[in-house]
Amino acid sequence: MAVALSALATEQPQRRAPRPRADAVRNRERIVAAARELLVEFGTELPLDEVARRAGVGNATLYRNFKDRGELMHHVVLTVTDHVTDHAEQALVAEEAGEQTPFEALRTFVHAAADERIGALCPMLNATFDKDHPDVVAALDRLTVAIETLIGRAHAAGQLRADVGVGDLMVALSQLTRPLPGKACLDFDRFVRRHLQLFLDGLMTPARSELPGEAATLEDLRQD
Repeated sequence: MAVALSALATEQPQRRAPRPRADAVRNRERIVAAARELLVEFGTELPLDEVARRAGVGNATLYRNFKDRGELMHHVVLTVTDHVTDHAEQALVAEEAGEQTPFEALRTFVHAAADERIGALCPMLNATFDKDHPDVVAALDRLTVAIETLIGRAHAAGQLRADVGVGDLMVALSQLTRPLPGKACLDFDRFVRRHLQLFLDGLMTPARSELPGEAATLEDLRQD
């Protein structure tokens, strides 16, 4: 009898965890999107009340999804990192297919990364952010491989100046896409693509000058 009951139990399908409701998923996505924008504007001291307001949700909904500012920043960093990496990998595919030159692929990536508000990765430069969390390390490793490949191919093609490294690109991208403080610069987006184009022109060979110091790496940026 016991054997029969055991066999019957193993034949019954296991219950799956309930899928989150569509409105709950949308709320979480809106919270992350709002936090991404505010991280670019305010840095790691982003006001959580303002995150909830911009996301169009109540504070209770925000805290139901993210227990505190640290957890929210962690999720935003992972989301932005994954999206930026996706853009880098898509640019590599276009280059491999012969649709773009190596430098054109790099240019495409730079503009796509700017649209993702890559400046929201600023918590990684903050001493209180857990840069050694396994999820963060894995996401950054994937990002590093993709961008190093893009830069390596542009170097090999003789289209990118040899003294530029991955860290140089990421620092410039982060700085060029962060608005200046003050309400007068809230319409900053209209300048970003012009400034990115100027920056990209400066990356092309032949170089007009010799850069001081050494090319930065993403590992340099991870140091406290």
